[in-house]
Parts: sequence; structure tokens; C-alpha cells
Amino acid sequence: GMMLVKKFRLAVVQLHVSKIKADNLGRAQKLVKEAAGQGAKVVVLPECFNSPYGTGFFAEYAEKIPGESTKVLSEAAKDCGVYLVGGSIPEEDGGKLYNSCSVFGPDGKLLVKHRKIHLFDIDVPGKIRFQESETLSPGNSLSMFETPFCKVGVGICYDIRFAELAHIYAKKGCQLLVYPGAFNMTTGPVHWELLQRGRAVDNQVYVATASPARDESASYVAWGHSSVVNPWGEVIAKAGPEESVVYADIDLQYLADVRQQIPITTQRRNDLYSVNSVQEG
Repeated sequence: GMMLVKKFRLAVVQLHVSKIKADNLGRAQKLVKEAAGQGAKVVVLPECFNSPYGTGFFAEYAEKIPGESTKVLSEAAKDCGVYLVGGSIPEEDGGKLYNSCSVFGPDGKLLVKHRKIHLFDIDVPGKIRFQESETLSPGNSLSMFETPFCKVGVGICYDIRFAELAHIYAKKGCQLLVYPGAFNMTTGPVHWELLQRGRAVDNQVYVATASPARDESASYVAWGHSSVVNPWGEVIAKAGPEESVVYADIDLQYLADVRQQIPITTQRRNDLYSVNSVQEG
């Protein structure tokens, strides 16, 4: 097997997303390169990084995978020699639309494609109503990939609200969970960080999120604040609202220490309860 490296640098790219796809792709490419230059081995882009976020935009910006956007991601991963978690893009397949995250290895090969499995359908009266299911179809598989550092589990935005998914990823050996996401100005301030810290402390894993930068003029205003949380539940890196790249050193020896100090993994009462996956990817 691979010689496991105990420490690696992770970069989260909080990209400013405009209505011009070519600009979004170009800027994503530039920032991935910048992150690699700073020693990042794993780079994460935001949800819906190639198009504005909204049910009215998905069909217009949708692409096949492989397609234009994933070609850019594949080349960026290969040029920079990084594992690239390609945020997400609206994907068209067989007449259906999905919110999909493609992950590429340092050789430019597609490692996994995660289609958002929990669609963002919420209605907070007077604040926000958003129904992804009006245009999108849900994915039906769990998504994990291997790196020389650790195994990584992938979710998109609303997927983070479902503790079961994170628990199963951890049970399957993931030590880092990545969630490209675009929380809004209603749920962002109250739940964004809380959910990340919850997933991290429940499973004693690192959790990283990548949001688009905040654009007050957009129809959907993203909260921003892309973050990395450690297995102790501490926020170790955090962006503001503007476009930026934030870095965190992921320390797998520290993760092992935390699990030894508070050994919840071995203390679970499997005789009383369990969370299991019923369908593999």
C-alpha cells in the first residue's frame, strides 16, 4: 500500500463567482495554482463554482461530465500535482440535472463524482424559500477517495446537515470530510460553523468547507466563511466573506491522539444502535 504521510496541507478556495463561466474557470485555475505554490496537496473549490447559484441558472450553465469545466479541473490538478475537489457544477445527464462534485488526482484522472444526495428544499417564512428539487435530481451514492495521506469523504452543502452520512464516512475510514457549500445569509450565521464542528467532533475527523465569496448583488447571497475544523472541534482556519484562499495543516497523528484520549469509536453501544449504509456507491 501507499506509505502514509502523517501531515499535509489543505487549501480551501473561496472563489468569487460571476455570471461569466470562462471568468469563473480562469480564476479557479489561478487560485488552485496559488494554493499549490503555498504547498497545498489537497485543494477544495466551492459549490456551484462555475455558475451563479439558483434554480434559474442550473439548466443554462449545466454541462456533461466530462465537459468544459471538468477539463479545466483535470488540467489544473495535473499541472499543480494536487488532489482537487472540484466544488460542484450543474451537471446534465440523460435529460436530468444534478449538483455534482468531481474530484481529480495529481495525474488529472477523475477519482470520484459526487452528486448531491440531499437536495436543498427549505422554507423559512419571511426569510428564504429555496427548492433545488424543482430543477435538480438527487444523487444516490456515497463518495470517497483515497490519497497518500488519508481517505476523504465528500458531501455537498445540505449533505452536511445529515450526521448519518458523516458517520458512515468515518466508519469507512475517512479522516477528512469535505463539503463544498453555499449557505445563505439566513442559515449561514447560525448553522454553518455549528454543523462543521458537530460533524468533526461527532466523528473525530477533520472537516473542510468551501463557500463562494459573498456577493451582495447576487440573487442568492452566500455566507462565505469557508473553514477547516479539527477533530477536537476547533476551527483552525476560516475565511471572511471576500474571495480568498485559506490553509490548514491536517495532522493525522493529532487525529489518532484525539481518538485515543476520547475513545468514542470503541465505546459505541453497537448492541443498542447502529447507523449503516444500505447502498454502496
